[in-house]
Amino acid sequence: MLEDLDIDILSLNDYKDVPDVEEDGSSFFENALKKAKAISKHTGEVVLADDSGLEVEWLSGEPGVYSSRYSGQGATDSSNIKKLLLNLEGVPGEKRGAAFRCALVLYCPDGKYILFEGRLEGIIHDKPQGDGGFGYDPVFFLPDLGLTVAQISPEIKNRISHRAQAVLKFKEAYRRNISSGKR
Repeated sequence: MLEDLDIDILSLNDYKDVPDVEEDGSSFFENALKKAKAISKHTGEVVLADDSGLEVEWLSGEPGVYSSRYSGQGATDSSNIKKLLLNLEGVPGEKRGAAFRCALVLYCPDGKYILFEGRLEGIIHDKPQGDGGFGYDPVFFLPDLGLTVAQISPEIKNRISHRAQAVLKFKEAYRRNISSGKR
């Protein structure tokens, strides 16, 4: 998603002894900021880090920051979906509103940071459909497309997803600041 920018991008694999960062924040923003700050401190570089997950209205925002570990220790995509569907059993479709959310933080070694957010709204389907994607994609139904995220192509997902929206906002800010000479 960033390959069209004129910047050198490194991954964690390009560094030795990268610390594990516990995602124990109470929001996606807190987790993204914590990761970005820790990695920037370790590398001395500007860091772009995100945290994202699923929020379901009927469940008061669950699984939220616990999305990847919703079904407990050793959680898998399948076990998380199973728990989600169990918790929504009997809930009618019109009350299964949900959103994928992404918090993307650009963090500088001097401690300054910028937050970019993305959100994709949908409905939790009553059974998994599709083989693509990961996580909750097979049950996240997009009414405008009539498909789950697991049924759309990676190209479409990379244009409409919550992460794509946050990255697009970052890219717009980057281009705006570079073209105006700000850094």
